[in-house]
Amino acid sequence: MNDGTTGKAGETPPPLVTLPEFDEESYLRLNPDVLVAVAVGKFRSGREHYEHYGRVEGRLAVAPRDLPRDKIIITARPGCAEEAPPVPAGAVDTIKLSSAGGLFVAGWANDSLDRLDTVELYVAGWSIAFSASGLARVRRPDAEQAAGLNIPYALGFWGFIYAGRRLPAGTCNVVMRLKSGAELSLIVNIEPLDDLELRGTVLNHLATAQYTGPAYFNAVSSIGRAIGTQLVDFSQMLTRKAVSAPYIERFHQSGRTPKASVIVCLYGKPDYLALQQALFSQQAEAQDYEFIYVCNSQALAEVLLRDAAIAQLAYGLDITLILLGANAGFAAANNLGAVHARANRLIFMNPDVFPKGAEFARRHLAQIEELPASRTDIFGAALYYDDGSLMHAGMYFEADTIPGFTLGQKEDVTILRVEHYGKGAPPQDATLLRPRPVPAVTGAFMSMNRAWFEALEGFSQDYIFGHYEDADLCLRSLEAGRPAWLADLRLYHLEGKGSARQPVHEGASAVNRWLFTQSWMEPLRETLLGPAPTNAALAEAKR
Repeated sequence: MNDGTTGKAGETPPPLVTLPEFDEESYLRLNPDVLVAVAVGKFRSGREHYEHYGRVEGRLAVAPRDLPRDKIIITARPGCAEEAPPVPAGAVDTIKLSSAGGLFVAGWANDSLDRLDTVELYVAGWSIAFSASGLARVRRPDAEQAAGLNIPYALGFWGFIYAGRRLPAGTCNVVMRLKSGAELSLIVNIEPLDDLELRGTVLNHLATAQYTGPAYFNAVSSIGRAIGTQLVDFSQMLTRKAVSAPYIERFHQSGRTPKASVIVCLYGKPDYLALQQALFSQQAEAQDYEFIYVCNSQALAEVLLRDAAIAQLAYGLDITLILLGANAGFAAANNLGAVHARANRLIFMNPDVFPKGAEFARRHLAQIEELPASRTDIFGAALYYDDGSLMHAGMYFEADTIPGFTLGQKEDVTILRVEHYGKGAPPQDATLLRPRPVPAVTGAFMSMNRAWFEALEGFSQDYIFGHYEDADLCLRSLEAGRPAWLADLRLYHLEGKGSARQPVHEGASAVNRWLFTQSWMEPLRETLLGPAPTNAALAEAKR
């Protein structure tokens, strides 16, 4: 952009040439840098700038007739109506742009009587129009007070889009337009952010925003129209980058060929590596297992390298440590661990899971050798709380529905939920502990034939950080004709103790529940909902 400094002091610019077509308002809207330059007196008008500099720079003189929605474009809106409606009340609090083209906007608009239609951003070189139907709506008590509303109302809004390309930041002209045509124009400076920071900002905003109805349902449903897909695409890009250059260190004794590879995803807490090694080393046939720890927390690198070396010397089990520069999430970390595993049996296990009894390792291998492949290609185990009560004996699915009026929406909202058989039951309930096919087993402990895991292409990396990717994998296995089994094996699970959970993870969980619902609602609706599903593959496996 030329801000008026081009040319010699005192030099008289050439006279303006009459343009065949020029829209002053559109030109200033498309070029907020020129708008600012005109406002401070560097140019008499946008037309003056265009004639002297803008034409040569390739700037558009007018906007096209139709402005696409929810897509980055090199254009602006058409001219205004002849008579402008009153200016609405509202504000844009922040616009953040990452280096890869992730764009986050948050603000509020008083559309209690006249509904918001679009939020349009105009920056030198690109523009976007967020459709109001794709924005998440949240409560803003400060805005309610400013607007003089006496009842809670979702005046706040936020949106996210992933352009997949680098975009220039700088000064942005924001136009909030209501259905009546009323509009509010604001100048906002875009804040550049690192890609990882922006993902954290968006997920944290999703988790901590205020809602007019049930918070979790509103968080899940608010991203369904547009934001969810954009967030998944953005996070997939970050996951690919995180796993592209891992640091790998092996602490092995030479000459060993493991029969099973235990893959453990670490995040936030390094403590359980040494404890898990100490407890598993006491197992009969423990030497037949190798342990692969994949760390999603860069800050833990030093302590884990030290602890892994000490644990291998102290307990003698083979350890592979894979360190990542960023949080790639549960699915990608386990998939990466599987790539570096040496055995044909893969065990995916949480760091806070430990054997219940000294024969677990031997019995696990014995079942793989003795039972048919249909029961061992994918199976889980009974998990127990530290007080001895049952936590998990397989998983099933429920669908929860909230009336639309409770959420401030036109339609009811239904989302899927994962439940555990026997959660909190007495520890020796024979009905719950019997080996049987189940709709799914938890990723806290999942044993799989490596060939079958690879045939299913591993855990889906669409899910952000963690939650629902274990159920997704089990359902894909079920669709392929091999349901997961609950085996006669038992472990302790200190649920939630093995990682540091923050609001950003709650936001990711909301995205994942939305994604799981989008992916599996129809397949589950007929035969896989409730604790007694009638799915034919489950019935066949019981015979």
